[in-house]
Amino acid sequence: MTSLATRSPDEPVKILLVDDQPGRLLTYRAILEPLGEHLVEASSGVEALKRLMEDDFALILLDVNMPEMDGFETASLIHQHPRFEKTPIIFVTAVNVTDMDRLRGYKLGAVDYVMVPVIPEILRSKVVVLAELHRKRLELQAANVKLEAANRALQAEQARELEVLNESLRNANAALGAQNVELHGEIAERKRVEQLLREADRRKDEFLATLAHELRNPLAPLQNALSIRRLSDSSGDPGLQQVMERQLALLVRLIDDLLDIARISQAKLTLRKHPTLLSDIIDSAVEVARPAIEQGGHELVLAVPEEPVALVADQARLSQVFANLLNNAAKYSEPHGRIELEARADADAGRVEVEVRDSGIGLEDAQIHRIFEMFSQVETEVDRTHGGLGIGLTLVRRLVEMHGGEVSVASEGLGKGARFGVSLPLEHPPAVPPQPESPTQTGSDVHKRVLVVDDNRDAADTLAMMIEMLGHPVRRLYDPQAVVAEMEAFHPDIVFLDVGMPGLSGYELAPQLRAMPGFEELEIVAVTGWGQPEDRRRTGEAGFDEHLVKPPALDAIRRLCEQPVRSVSGRRERVDG
Repeated sequence: MTSLATRSPDEPVKILLVDDQPGRLLTYRAILEPLGEHLVEASSGVEALKRLMEDDFALILLDVNMPEMDGFETASLIHQHPRFEKTPIIFVTAVNVTDMDRLRGYKLGAVDYVMVPVIPEILRSKVVVLAELHRKRLELQAANVKLEAANRALQAEQARELEVLNESLRNANAALGAQNVELHGEIAERKRVEQLLREADRRKDEFLATLAHELRNPLAPLQNALSIRRLSDSSGDPGLQQVMERQLALLVRLIDDLLDIARISQAKLTLRKHPTLLSDIIDSAVEVARPAIEQGGHELVLAVPEEPVALVADQARLSQVFANLLNNAAKYSEPHGRIELEARADADAGRVEVEVRDSGIGLEDAQIHRIFEMFSQVETEVDRTHGGLGIGLTLVRRLVEMHGGEVSVASEGLGKGARFGVSLPLEHPPAVPPQPESPTQTGSDVHKRVLVVDDNRDAADTLAMMIEMLGHPVRRLYDPQAVVAEMEAFHPDIVFLDVGMPGLSGYELAPQLRAMPGFEELEIVAVTGWGQPEDRRRTGEAGFDEHLVKPPALDAIRRLCEQPVRSVSGRRERVDG
């Protein structure tokens, strides 16, 4: 018998075919032999158990209706053995099974059912997936073997240092072992399993949020450097500058998508609905998607109502929806394709309908059913060429549903393009009386004294250089402990303050600055990689006036530096950015 630990992941895996009818075994073999795997036959449940004791199998194709010992009883005996408890089983049956039979099979360890007559393509696809999972497990075991060997070598070189670590590891393993014993005792409880799944999902969302935050920090000096190049007019080739800005914007958008998915999964994303125009939403989406459309040389055709269509919606989020659909159309269209966006309002039905059509690679029926699933992508050479996270369409569907709308997709088949439809409720915004304009000092006449505080020297230096090029006197600090003294010496009008600094965080420092005599009119701006609603609330409660998410945009920095210095009564108590 060859053990799983010594078998190479590149070798053909063994598949056990169990059926009392020789004709069916012959059919299974004919269907699966092209896969190049090692097929082993058994004509009864007893013979199947014997085969299992002789060797290890990647999966079992098991007939339900067999004399003496049927498939259910065989599966039960298989999964009672510790060696086979995780071996996947595909039940084969010639009769329609009830929901209770299916549930019984799943409890016995079945992963799927196949109906007779067997459709070769379906059976092969299921077997391919399970065989590949088996190979991945072998690869993981091989990697573990190599890791253990490396650990032994390292122990020989650093015996004294590793002794302490090994002791901690033994304690951790002992604690983990105790937890595993408890977990195995409760694994049969459905409620416990669901709780574990929810916990794993929460940790995943936290990981995505943390990952996005950590990625934003190095992006801040990059964004600042590009803004400095643009302001200094020293970028040389303007096309190269635009390429860098587009790619940086794409990276920021990918990070934002990760965060949005995490927020939606945790029900923490809040829409900011305001009266807006459909044309403004579409114009913003087209502007975001234009680089991808122009890169592919596609023709974009817009059909938008001439009369204004007013909505009550989150303009940024709906622009994100249509930008994702346009980017998706550009991605899956051959060069020089045609992309159409048509919008229409149906006052009688109270709906706004927007459809994005492309002349791209199209979709199969099976792909349509899972196109909006998380991390799902069309399995073509296009995906491998253009990449992507597989979350864009998931985000589209969830954002539209949060607006009370629906998303649909249709395609006439491969090579015939696709159509994505978005249906939104037509909500008429309330009339808003015009606000009288108050005379203010123009931005060009404002010269604020600016203090930049960030323990990341690159981020602080580039932000300070950018502000200085905007015409404002600026000083920078890398140590938050030195801020109070610098405030007395420099007396700034506005402070750009990093939130996550060692020793003294921005949350602790902002209230101290706010309480200093003579700084009642001081503006404090949080610059951070965290941008979720709870993060904005926290900075607002700490005394910050604005919340900028790294990398901060040049326009946002310019706006804050050039807006008039406010009076004490004009200071906001809550973050509105």
